Amino acid sequence: MAIEEPAYQVLASEAPFEHRRYPGFVVAETILSGDFDSASQTGFRRIAAYIFGDNTADAGNSRKISMTAPVTLSPAESGWKMHFVMPRQEKLDTLPRPNNTQITLRKVGEHDVVAVRFSGWTTAASIRENTQKLQQWASARQLMLTGSPQIARYNDPFTLPWRRRNEILIEVSGK
Repeated sequence: MAIEEPAYQVLASEAPFEHRRYPGFVVAETILSGDFDSASQTGFRRIAAYIFGDNTADAGNSRKISMTAPVTLSPAESGWKMHFVMPRQEKLDTLPRPNNTQITLRKVGEHDVVAVRFSGWTTAASIRENTQKLQQWASARQLMLTGSPQIARYNDPFTLPWRRRNEILIEVSGK
């Protein structure tokens, strides 16, 4: 079964690096505290509960929302921010309201990012190493980084490390 991913246009590609343009999309996000691993676990459970039905839709019913990939985690002022991109057909006004007040829904406008793909576990060392490589690649192409690194993970927790798809995404100034 294929998991939906946000559509994007590749502006430049030199494996494992890409410069991409994403159209707007809607995310469900939550702010988390703790270290990377505990924030990942708590955030995933929190947002997964929302998409699996911990929400209020029309007529007071709940509704399931399809799972998408990737799940992203990025540094935030008070810890971490995790978000799931909502399925393409969903808009802010069609999504059910989260029952958990720690989940917010918001629209993300069109934006450009640079990305580097890597496999294995998302450890502090692999995140740091791949973020540095991506920053160097962007700098060599005179792309201005404007955001914090996002750690994007595409696989379920049971996927073997060498088969995992992970990415570091960093927003860059547009056009």
